[in-house]
Amino acid sequence: MQATAWTLSGFGDEIDPDPRVQVAVLQALGAKHIEVRSAWGVNVVDLDDDQLERLAALLRETGMGVSAIASPIGKVDIALEPEHEVERLRRVIRVAHALGTTNIRIFSFYRGEGVPVESIRDDVMTRLRLLADLAESEQVVLLHENEKDIFGDVPSRVLDIVETVGSPALRLAWDNANFVQVGVRPFSDGWEALRPYVDYLQVKDAVAADGHVVPAGQGDGELRETLTALRDSGYQGFASLEPHLSGAFALGGFSGPSAFGVAARAFAALLAELGVETR
Repeated sequence: MQATAWTLSGFGDEIDPDPRVQVAVLQALGAKHIEVRSAWGVNVVDLDDDQLERLAALLRETGMGVSAIASPIGKVDIALEPEHEVERLRRVIRVAHALGTTNIRIFSFYRGEGVPVESIRDDVMTRLRLLADLAESEQVVLLHENEKDIFGDVPSRVLDIVETVGSPALRLAWDNANFVQVGVRPFSDGWEALRPYVDYLQVKDAVAADGHVVPAGQGDGELRETLTALRDSGYQGFASLEPHLSGAFALGGFSGPSAFGVAARAFAALLAELGVETR
């Protein structure tokens, strides 16, 4: 029987702002891919041509593949004009093409204080349809992350997004910890409905009592159940470490090399229990 093998990756800027350090630590942990959110402290949306070429050259030199571009697209207030994120996505697609990946993480918009989530549904769908249209034309895939406080933060609304937009260029990045932080039991409450659309795994866990992030398997994110179901369904995609063990902020989080290693080893132990290999 052929062994199940997933491709290990990780958010490089959770390790260090310098992409050379990011790559070195990931490779030391056995990863041959990186998820790119920022380099030298510059978000992917804002990388200039010189920075992008330097980053691409470094990845070529070190033999590092790119699992996804962790963009901030859709992590803005829904009140902004639709074209705002379309134009930003054009810039991110340029980065994806330059770094050799078709995967781009996105979100489904914040809303102002006191604005009912149901009231922004149609505006969210309109904007995501525009983004998906651009993704289709550029032959990239948008991976919606279930970030807390956006429209698609609970399974029912995530399902609404993928079914309503109905685009092959809009799929899901699954994050157990984010579900925990909005009071969802990830596997029990969401897995069955969303599994057909899940193309990417972001690895972190969280404690339900206060939402703080912990290494995989040490929280209430039902990681074992989720990983077992992924294994049994024949998943062969990426598993991207996003530990958030030292802090989180508006556009991401940070762990540092040591804590990132703790997170990687915790995930490796879970996979060993389940007979899943990484490559």
